[in-house]
Amino acid sequence: MPGPPRTSAPIPSWRPEALRALTEQWLGRRPLTVLSPESRHGERADRYETQVDWETDARAAATAVLLWIHRDLRTLPGMTTNVEFGLDVSTGRWCWAA
Repeated sequence: MPGPPRTSAPIPSWRPEALRALTEQWLGRRPLTVLSPESRHGERADRYETQVDWETDARAAATAVLLWIHRDLRTLPGMTTNVEFGLDVSTGRWCWAA
């Protein structure tokens, strides 16, 4: 699930609800593991590069990547998500909801 919410215009995270829905609907034979770039305790990475490296490594390790873009340019523009999608679109591991 790419990208943490921006702190410049704080909005409630959509990830807890998405994780709940994914968990409830998971029918796979293997356990579901979700890698989320959002801190459990609201603490940001010490450096931007640390966050980017973690997200890049997590996407590379994932068998599927869920992408949701809210597209409210004031509160959640999703611009870095565009870049991540562009880097990984050819892998065929993307799922998205609009």
